[in-house]
Amino acid sequence: MDPIPGDDRSDSNPGQRPMNAKVPIPRSVYPSNYTTSGRVSRACENCRDQKAKCSGHRPSCQRCQDSGARCSYGDRKREKMVKELKDLSAQVQSYESLLRDLYPRLDSTSAQHVDQALGGLLVRSPGSSTTRTDAGRTGDPLIARDHTEEDFNRDEASQAMGFVGEHSEVAWLYRLKRDLDQGALTPVGEIPDRPSISSLNYFLDDSDIPIPDDIDVSVRPPQQIADKLVESYFQTIHPDFPIIGKEIFLSQYQSFYSNPNVRPGKRWTAVLNLVFAIAAKHSHLLQSHPQGNYTDHLAYFARAWRLSVGSLALLDHPNLQQVQVEGLAAFYLLSTGQVNRSWRIIGTAIRSAVAMGLNLRSETESVAHLSKETRYRVWWALFALDTVLSVMTGRPPSTGDIFCTTPLPVPYREEDFWDEGVTQLIINHKSRVNLLASLLTSSDPITPGSSVSSSVTVSSSTGADQTPQPIAELPSPNISLYFLYVVDLATLMREAIETLYAPGAGTQRSWLEMEVAISNFNTTADNWLSRLPAEFQFGDFDNARPFIRQRVSLAFHFYTTKLVISQPCLRRLAHQVLGTPSPELHILPEEPDVNWLYEASPWWCVLHYVMQSTTVILVELFARTLPGTPEAIGLTEKVRKAVHWLYAMSGRDPSAHRAWLVCMDILSRHGLKFSLKIDFDF
Repeated sequence: MDPIPGDDRSDSNPGQRPMNAKVPIPRSVYPSNYTTSGRVSRACENCRDQKAKCSGHRPSCQRCQDSGARCSYGDRKREKMVKELKDLSAQVQSYESLLRDLYPRLDSTSAQHVDQALGGLLVRSPGSSTTRTDAGRTGDPLIARDHTEEDFNRDEASQAMGFVGEHSEVAWLYRLKRDLDQGALTPVGEIPDRPSISSLNYFLDDSDIPIPDDIDVSVRPPQQIADKLVESYFQTIHPDFPIIGKEIFLSQYQSFYSNPNVRPGKRWTAVLNLVFAIAAKHSHLLQSHPQGNYTDHLAYFARAWRLSVGSLALLDHPNLQQVQVEGLAAFYLLSTGQVNRSWRIIGTAIRSAVAMGLNLRSETESVAHLSKETRYRVWWALFALDTVLSVMTGRPPSTGDIFCTTPLPVPYREEDFWDEGVTQLIINHKSRVNLLASLLTSSDPITPGSSVSSSVTVSSSTGADQTPQPIAELPSPNISLYFLYVVDLATLMREAIETLYAPGAGTQRSWLEMEVAISNFNTTADNWLSRLPAEFQFGDFDNARPFIRQRVSLAFHFYTTKLVISQPCLRRLAHQVLGTPSPELHILPEEPDVNWLYEASPWWCVLHYVMQSTTVILVELFARTLPGTPEAIGLTEKVRKAVHWLYAMSGRDPSAHRAWLVCMDILSRHGLKFSLKIDFDF
């Protein structure tokens, strides 16, 4: 048989190779005494260039050792990009630090040129946050409001604090501390873990409110103690929040204590216990407890909760008393530092009020006109309380003005509602509107030092064409006129919040438009101030002058409104916020007098006002001032005053103690360069 062509098994010509036999070709001229199996995680640069298999040994692979070549393992593409990003971030941080150091020395024109040259990129300073767009470039901090950067369901502390919006001083303080700590403790190029905003929370929502299951809801204090508590409530709380009708309530209260056969309903009893609880909390702050075991405000609140505030009450349909219960419960929680809980309850109260139509003007004939006026005041009291809580939490108000037609309260005392002239003013809506317009929005502002008294007429009936009848007595300064000014300023505050801080509004405006809005709001606030009668002007706080509580309260309301309006400027390097960055602190005496504070101020939220002003001072000091300058020296004195007041308040208010600790933590870490050493021997 002939052999198969190409078959190497053929034994013919045994010394020759077959024509198609395969010949091995060596891959390298260098001998190899190693073996590898599989792929290595990374090849050296020489092997990659030669497309040869690398052993992956370090510091030198086997192939480089055999050839005597220098072996090196370079960074991967991703690692190179990370290093380049770190280097660039370090350079940006250095440039920002340099500009921060130079910025206080620039005049306003040069500072604006810097902003323009950087195209608005430089917005990060200690006290303001650097935000980035989706493309990764630094953007305007105003756009940061359309998202959150924290999980508020992460733990109990985060849940107790909840979301805090941009117009809260807690958010301002959080940004300041975060940026100061990052600049002082973080190596260049590294980004630290971001702390939770709850670490700056000085309120008490993380503490429980004990509600015993076996509490006796029928217990009431002796009438002597009850009279003191009720009197304290109507003197210090009712003028700011007329949630209940004074004359009607006092009549019912006297009947309840004088007639043992009177058995009021659960909701009225809940209202009474909440009045006791709020007044008892105030007496606790004043350390002027009445005799007996009736000073525990928690016990009164627990009874009210069991009677009409708890979860079962949510299943009941609201009526006027339930609205009052919910409003008073929200106020009590605010006064005890339970701000998050208070905000939730005021939302429930407003929903109950809207369910009853209290947000609209009533034209029904089945409700007496005086009862209508009482309901109007309930609505505006909830409105004012909701505004305070909106600022403290940085959250949106619970209702908008566009859904409200409730007339503003008439500027007369409740005791005068029975006067015929006042009754006619209540009845005639057009006359009411004309009177209120003359008090609040007249083009001719009241000259400081003058009174509001002038000639005003009202119609004798509800008909629009009726001949107006003169009123003999016009509204002289009283607590109802004071409440009208509080509501008017609260309306301005809400407009500013919606315009300057609402996520959907702020992101659609340029900074120039924001500046115009801020200027307009400041002008409106100044006009409000010019309309105050002489009795309410707060140039000084002499206790000998009447209406000391009202003057101090209006001052705090006014300055907090100005701070909220101007706060966005704190986040723009080229803008000075205020001539005096601590307007609220000058209300306080130089030496802490806690009794005066809780007697004369809105004690239920005065800590918020003090911390708001203190935070602005700290931002001014650390972000916009150079050590050793006259400005720095003046600011450090204000810081000392603020911290001394917080320390003095700490002995009576746990929230104040927490606030003091928060401030001292910042000062202990970063106050050394301003020679800020705080002592408490005062």
